[in-house]
Amino acid sequence: MDIKIRAYDEQDLPEMINLWNEIVDEGIAFPQEELLTKESGKQFFASQTYSAVATDTKTGTLYGLYILHPNNVGRCGHICNASYTVSAQKQGLHIGEKLVSDSLEQGKRLGFDILQFNAVVASNTHARHLYERLGFIQLGTIPRGFRMKDGHYEDICLYYHEL
Repeated sequence: MDIKIRAYDEQDLPEMINLWNEIVDEGIAFPQEELLTKESGKQFFASQTYSAVATDTKTGTLYGLYILHPNNVGRCGHICNASYTVSAQKQGLHIGEKLVSDSLEQGKRLGFDILQFNAVVASNTHARHLYERLGFIQLGTIPRGFRMKDGHYEDICLYYHEL
């Protein structure tokens, strides 16, 4: 399998929306609670500074995606934020690592100086280990910062990486 990370295009939207909604519906990682529709998904991905997909170059199958956008405005506008998802059937194949690495490159290319994660759920150990392996620094922990789908609260960790 040869994975390529590239900017999304309109034909990717149905699969992107499905992948995004899988994570939202699972309720253990993304803060969103509303599922994307065809219309809201198109608007959502277009509104990001950059949206990218991970595809198999041989089959064209979409295995993951990320979004990149400013974390704040004005005097904090040099800091970006990103979110990632990989198809449940393709986890463990280092696709997430390719997505995160590409987002670091794209963030720098787009003029950002820092990539910051505001809410990495503490129990998401695979993501946390990946971020730390790629040089992200944990800033701290917010106790009970994330409400899981089942209603209990988990701590969230803040991370950053200079670009």
